[in-house]
Amino acid sequence: MAASRRYPLELRERVVRMYRTIEPKPQIKRLAVDLGVHPEALRTWIRQAEADAGERGDRLTTGEREELAALRRENVQLKRANEVLRTASAFSPRSSTRPGPGDGAP
Repeated sequence: MAASRRYPLELRERVVRMYRTIEPKPQIKRLAVDLGVHPEALRTWIRQAEADAGERGDRLTTGEREELAALRRENVQLKRANEVLRTASAFSPRSSTRPGPGDGAP
């Protein structure tokens, strides 16, 4: 279940777009205070926008983050399925392709 967002997505996009178009670049803290958002929230949004635009190599893009989250969820499901199969196989009789005594073997 996703956490609720304190700031609407539209606000985030507008603020980041505003920051990226202003020249010279304002101080993030001052701009955040002027716009009524937390400075670290604005800093995070700007970094993510730069990563999505290919301007930063130290962060995953939004698409990569979503893919990673989906792969992690799938990994958890597969681990659960493997555990169920492992547990079920412990209770099932072992079958063999070799005939046992009394199976008509010479």
